[in-house]
Amino acid sequence: MTILTIHQLEKRAQNTIFFPAFDLKVKKGETVAIHCNSELGNKLIRILIGELLPSSGEVNIQELANDRQAFFQRIGLSLQTDVLYERLSPKEYLTFFKKLYAVHVDVDNLLEKTGLIDKKNIRSDKLSYSEKRRLHFARAILHDPNLIIFEDPAQNLDIESTLILHRLISNLEDQGKAIFITTSNLENAISMTNHVYRLDDSGLKKVDLTDENEEPVTEEAKAFQEETENEINMEIRFDKIPAKVEDKLILFDPTEIDYIESNNGISNLNVKGETFPCTFKLNDLDARLQPFGFFRCHRSYIVNLQKVREVITWTRNSYSLILDDQKKSSIPLSKGKLDELKNIIGI
Repeated sequence: MTILTIHQLEKRAQNTIFFPAFDLKVKKGETVAIHCNSELGNKLIRILIGELLPSSGEVNIQELANDRQAFFQRIGLSLQTDVLYERLSPKEYLTFFKKLYAVHVDVDNLLEKTGLIDKKNIRSDKLSYSEKRRLHFARAILHDPNLIIFEDPAQNLDIESTLILHRLISNLEDQGKAIFITTSNLENAISMTNHVYRLDDSGLKKVDLTDENEEPVTEEAKAFQEETENEINMEIRFDKIPAKVEDKLILFDPTEIDYIESNNGISNLNVKGETFPCTFKLNDLDARLQPFGFFRCHRSYIVNLQKVREVITWTRNSYSLILDDQKKSSIPLSKGKLDELKNIIGI
């Protein structure tokens, strides 16, 4: 059953196209994540909830009510701009919304699910940023909505809160809820669902997350490869990985590389928090870097195992590798790669 239907939705302003017309459906028990920049994600959510008019197209939500109060009884909403009544404790805050929605819900059970039961009587202004976000998540699902909309829910969350978020999403899916997420972080999107799309001024495109040996090469990637191959007229040593920065080629030692991400067919080296487009495809890099302790942890990612600090199990189908770098980067680990990784590290 389809809960949310987007048909030929488009947003433009004068000569600026934010996104061209696209179609999308979110079904019962399904999570869909849209990878886009923060401004675009906010505009899209405001269109979905009726705060911003689209240039064309329509949004249909199952059992949509004309009355705004009734409408928000059917959806849950968690935005980056959400604020708390900071003089209230988490229990008082959720009890207030329980009365506002006139619903019968066990507030303590909700606090337990979001890991806030031991903070239930503490003033909300004493909570950490991540704990406040978890309280927002609890409020968004308190009234048992059919559709829950999250704006960048995993942004800047600590590990505990990220784990709680993943388990919450999995539990909501099991209940048959439809979940719509916008996020500016592709890794977060991939770790939360297999239904990931990229939205920009060129349109909506599905991110292929299937584990295959061959990866499609876009025209952009082909042009990039041809350009860089024409510039390489020297023999490159096997243990050096070339990247292009403007009109220069940089040769990185494998030990410098934290992880590699494929985006639109172009492999990007992540080195000490900076990103460098590489001249080789991910499959070629996989073959070159395996002897140096690199592991193809996902169709779109290769990770330097020497940089891995933790292996996190978010849900029974969702895993990530946490790196020992400044950002504590979270890299998705495919379910099919988990056993292979266990054999490599000897567990």
